[in-house]
Amino acid sequence: MASVVSSLRYLLADFIGEDDDAPPFLPEGLPQATVPIASEGIHLLMHYQGSSYAQLYVDRVRRFVGRRGVNEEMLGQIARLLALRMSYEDPIRIAQLKLAELESTPGDPRLPSVDVRKFRLDELIGALPAAVAEPALDVLQWAGWTHMRVSMRFSTKSRWGVRRLKIEASLRRWRLFSVRYAKERAWVERWLHMISRSLEKQPSAASAIVQTATMIHGYGDGYRRGLSDWHAIIDGLAKPTFDGVLPLADLAAAIAEARAAVTPEPRQVKRTIAEIRARALSADANAAAG
Repeated sequence: MASVVSSLRYLLADFIGEDDDAPPFLPEGLPQATVPIASEGIHLLMHYQGSSYAQLYVDRVRRFVGRRGVNEEMLGQIARLLALRMSYEDPIRIAQLKLAELESTPGDPRLPSVDVRKFRLDELIGALPAAVAEPALDVLQWAGWTHMRVSMRFSTKSRWGVRRLKIEASLRRWRLFSVRYAKERAWVERWLHMISRSLEKQPSAASAIVQTATMIHGYGDGYRRGLSDWHAIIDGLAKPTFDGVLPLADLAAAIAEARAAVTPEPRQVKRTIAEIRARALSADANAAAG
């Protein structure tokens, strides 16, 4: 509950204009080796969304500073992957990056370019505030159009193209009210929660849980497959192990096996997870019988 309240507080501050340009302070006790990683994360999220959003990042990293079982390497990985997931790729982000590309070397005649990206229609609608997006998504679902592909041009070749990019990038103020942000916030909190549970229940698997964040990136079908596979691994292996209903002595190895089965075929990971579960339950039953 506290994490949700924090997210809402930062969302409100950004919307009503209380956000400023001052970056937040690094967490106290942060190991020296992690300082440049966390500093880069703050800089990234300042540009992505603003100071209050970067503060949310700092608060999330702080949960693991000095935590038993979290060494410098793991903390650095948490800080790096957290920043990447908090700066997820949406049309607003692509517009920001195109503008930054243009501003980095002004006057370079080779720089103006056109970048065409293909999104699913429900992704574009999901970037809008929930009050607008949810009724529209219901209509798309009813009509069977949620998977429809839509091409978007991100151009710096003309004044109109640049102006359009600026309008799109300015929509970042509404991003934290979007359907996509609500889903991303829930995912980040669940990922962090699973890391914490692993540190308590099976510390040797914590690093593997941290690294599962690399399964989710980009947008479109690849993003959705990665997200689906991630939830399958967490729901099928990690959570039942932590709950004590699946006797997996080496959760890290099980996660590695499931991740090795990731293919464009959506059912392969679930089949592999089912095999891992069956082996673990069979071995446990045999041990109990013997």
